[in-house]
Amino acid sequence: MAHSNEEILAGLAEIVNEETGLATDAVQSDKSFTDDLDIDSLSMMTIVTLAEEKFEVRIPDDEVKNLATVGDAVSFIAQAQS
Repeated sequence: MAHSNEEILAGLAEIVNEETGLATDAVQSDKSFTDDLDIDSLSMMTIVTLAEEKFEVRIPDDEVKNLATVGDAVSFIAQAQS
């Protein structure tokens, strides 16, 4: 089942909250994972793994570096579902 961008954003916010303790409303599409949300590479890999499970998509390791912002991740997941 394909999720809307809003559902993906909400789901990612929940995952980031569980992994880092950041408030879900801090996770916005225009936020950078590293610069704005201060997520390190280890946490990012955990977030990617949890997102793959939640949204039933595959995010190749070489794509993770291209997911600079939350919006990039939302777009990637939305396309991977279709």
